Amino acid sequence: MHLHDRGAKGDRGAARHHPPDARALSLTGKVTVSHVFCLPGLTDGELGALAAELGDLDIALTTVAPSDSLVLPIARLREHGVRVGLGSDGVRDSWSPFGNADMLHRAHLLGWVTDVRLDEELADCYRVATHGGADVMGLAHADLRPGAPADFVLVRGECLPQVVVVMPRRDMVVHGGAVVARDGKLVGRSRPE
Repeated sequence: MHLHDRGAKGDRGAARHHPPDARALSLTGKVTVSHVFCLPGLTDGELGALAAELGDLDIALTTVAPSDSLVLPIARLREHGVRVGLGSDGVRDSWSPFGNADMLHRAHLLGWVTDVRLDEELADCYRVATHGGADVMGLAHADLRPGAPADFVLVRGECLPQVVVVMPRRDMVVHGGAVVARDGKLVGRSRPE
């Protein structure tokens, strides 16, 4: 579901419609609400109560981190077991020409709009962009462990927080075990040997 409304109108949609609908239709664990721009404006008590209900019903949320006043309170939602993902919206379309579907860039924007400064906070931005999306969609985490999806990006950097800040060029992008880009350019799909 898509919820752009802010203030009381958005609160009614987030609190009064989505949880009861999910419960009545037996959709626990099968509902994701994107944007939910009303959540950052809730009081601490209102947010806690709604987050607890969303967590109980396993309703996932996604954000695009458009600004500091509209980004979801990710850490607080996760305290209640809410799955939160980060996505890219308006990929060069009539809604917005600025989306580029680059999740490293989106992790960078999340850190920027939430004014994070510490290494662990920057790493959390990366995790929301990678593992958060997988959690929302019920997919395995892509990492470098045996059995994990063979989806990864190779970049030059000293550490993960530095990569989130600098956004270096992708030296190689691998999807499903196949190299799909080298040195920032798409290549024909080739299977590893």
